[in-house]
Amino acid sequence: MAGARILLVEDDAALAELLEWHLTREGHQVEQTPDGEEALLLAAEAAPDIVLLDWMIEGLSGIEVCRRLRRVPDTANVPIIMLTARGEEEDRIRGLETGADDYVTKPFSPRELVARVNAVLRRVRPALAGERLAYGGIEMDLGDHKVRRNGQPLALGPTEFRLLRHFMEHPGRVFSRERLLDSVWGRDSDIEPRTVDVHIRRLRKAINLDNQPDLIRTVRSAGYALDSEGVA
Repeated sequence: MAGARILLVEDDAALAELLEWHLTREGHQVEQTPDGEEALLLAAEAAPDIVLLDWMIEGLSGIEVCRRLRRVPDTANVPIIMLTARGEEEDRIRGLETGADDYVTKPFSPRELVARVNAVLRRVRPALAGERLAYGGIEMDLGDHKVRRNGQPLALGPTEFRLLRHFMEHPGRVFSRERLLDSVWGRDSDIEPRTVDVHIRRLRKAINLDNQPDLIRTVRSAGYALDSEGVA
């Protein structure tokens, strides 16, 4: 796997140095800061491929950093792994609901964290490569802005293209209407959450040609996911 740009936000200097050593040895490029405000500035200058974020940092908390990263289109889809000593189930749920993709409780093995980082990167690497995404017979060429299903070209509007891209970067993951609005339209959008349903219907119509199985799964009271499991 090619090295990724990693933003490490950790105020324990010894732990940060240890993690940076292990990640660099894996071929990753690590940018490190103990400060939440600086982390947001660094992410704004150049979006990282993944963020390792300590919950308990001085000043701006890790939870707030995570929340703000998710509000900005350039970092809305960047994977975030929370690092924390808070191991209670309620804390884990809060971290995940705020937008974290994974959650590692201290103390942990640096090798375990590196393995988790690499696992997350394998899932999203097609998006990081900036070329092609593929899932369930759908192929998306990000460079040429073209989409095919089982070799047949699909006609998608700009919003449906962004929506499908978001789903294909996170296959199987359920997103609420509000989270889709944040990630696809941007946090400052005035669009109503129900508008998401309209674009989901348009996306379904565009990708499910010739009565092909519906890959968009509706999860009652939760949202939508791109999921081929259980599709006939």
